[in-house]
Amino acid sequence: MQKPRALRNRLLVAAVLAVALTSASVPARATSKEIIELQTQVQQLLDMVQRLQSTLDTRFAVLQNLAQQTADNATQMSATVNALQQKINAQSDAANGKLDTVSGQVQSLNDSVDELKSRIAKLDKSIQDLQTQLQNLQTQAAAAATASAANPDANAPQQAVPGGAPPPVAAPGALGANQAPPLAETFQAGLRDYNAARYQVAEGEFQDVLHFYPLDDLAGSAQFYLGEIAYRQQNYSDAIKAYNAVLEGFPGSPKAPAAQLRKGLALLAMNKRDAGIRELRLLIQRHPQTPEAAQARAKLNGMGVRITAPR
Repeated sequence: MQKPRALRNRLLVAAVLAVALTSASVPARATSKEIIELQTQVQQLLDMVQRLQSTLDTRFAVLQNLAQQTADNATQMSATVNALQQKINAQSDAANGKLDTVSGQVQSLNDSVDELKSRIAKLDKSIQDLQTQLQNLQTQAAAAATASAANPDANAPQQAVPGGAPPPVAAPGALGANQAPPLAETFQAGLRDYNAARYQVAEGEFQDVLHFYPLDDLAGSAQFYLGEIAYRQQNYSDAIKAYNAVLEGFPGSPKAPAAQLRKGLALLAMNKRDAGIRELRLLIQRHPQTPEAAQARAKLNGMGVRITAPR
């Protein structure tokens, strides 16, 4: 409002000066008619100044209204951007949680496939053994038939020797019962209990696999799932120990990439940023084509960290 008022004051001063100059230029002998005309012109000038002032006030009010609307729109836009950012963060957290869940399910499926392959291989071996035994029995039966035909007296019953005893015949399975639980069933039971969140029971079953079958391929997977149980219970220190056992004791296990990925995530959860980043980079370097390496790249990108360490 100050600028239009200053402009109006300047115009009024200009009008007054014009009147003064005009009055000074009019000779003393000017008639009343000329004075009236001069007054009329001055009045017209004043009216123009007032109209100009009114126009300026109106436009200034419009500008003020537009400025207020712009400020309100900026405030609303800022609130919308903040809400959108919060929504994106929430969706990112939910996506990470779902990714972890899906990753666990995929790992369980991979373990089931590996265990199924192992059972199929063992079944094939059992079938081959049965076929070999059947061929041996057929060969022995043919040989016995040939011997009987050549020596009929051999079929006569033998008399028992007084005080003698028949040689002991070993019954199948009488050489000593194996007290170890069955490997495949124990491991599958551990997976079921793990997926059902019965972690204490699952831990005991995976420990049985490690105790009775320490050299089997499934021992590495059992060790990995012991780390997963600790990770889900947010016991990251024990989880890292279990993952290290997989990486050091079972380096050729199919669970080695997953163990290194989870170890890196556990370190990050413990606020050990540098160590976690180092593990993720090491995973990408060792197993670049694995799904775990893809997850490690996504995690590093989300953290704003370079995939490869700067030299």
